[in-house]
Amino acid sequence: MSALSASPPEECAVVPLEEECVTESSLSAEVSRRSGAPQVAVRGEARLEVDPETARIGITVGARGGDRRAALRDLTRRNNAALELLRSYGEAVEKIETGAFAISPELRPGRNERVRAYHGKVHLQAVIVDFTALGELTTRLADLELTSVSGPWWGLRPDSPVYRETRQQAVRQAVERAREYAEALGSELVGLIDLADPGAEPQLEMASAGYGAAYGAPPSGSMAGPPPALDLEPRRQTVNARVNARFTITPPAL
Repeated sequence: MSALSASPPEECAVVPLEEECVTESSLSAEVSRRSGAPQVAVRGEARLEVDPETARIGITVGARGGDRRAALRDLTRRNNAALELLRSYGEAVEKIETGAFAISPELRPGRNERVRAYHGKVHLQAVIVDFTALGELTTRLADLELTSVSGPWWGLRPDSPVYRETRQQAVRQAVERAREYAEALGSELVGLIDLADPGAEPQLEMASAGYGAAYGAPPSGSMAGPPPALDLEPRRQTVNARVNARFTITPPAL
């Protein structure tokens, strides 16, 4: 009786030059590359236009007075009023952040260090996710005492699935383009040599529409009823992705 010998599985092969185990497809691509097989290099691109997911606004609250403590009291009161208004919108406002705070003296002209007045400012930022409340909220903020508003700056969340979708579309386009080039030569794709991001993530082209209230707006109590809400239309966002890819192909039929 002849002895039976079991052959190793074919899904893994050893490459002597690298002394490591690779799959059959990667071995084929490596052999093709080292044997001088023809290659095709392409770039895949994708561009998506989507609705924004967030709107960011900036709020600056100010105070001015001849006495430092009086200016601080006014600034604290107005800052609390702005924060209370933002928080009253609940989940429509995703994030509230306090930025820089400053209070500084204004000196009278001359050599004597005599203070004419004290100026105070607090900068706030808010991220709004419910755009139906955006127009009303911004006009109510702008109606507060010595409060200015800027924005909105439309954007996408850092973990938005739009980025992933755009990158994948760029890869699929690279494969399709390489296959078209190969077919034009009477060849077929053999394997992937490399796939590279050309130095940057998909670039978000953020366009902003700014508006603001003049510093020193009249107190809300001096007007009959709340101000009319602004009609703010979200600006669509453009996301771009690019990849560079190289493939090996079968010998062309020239």
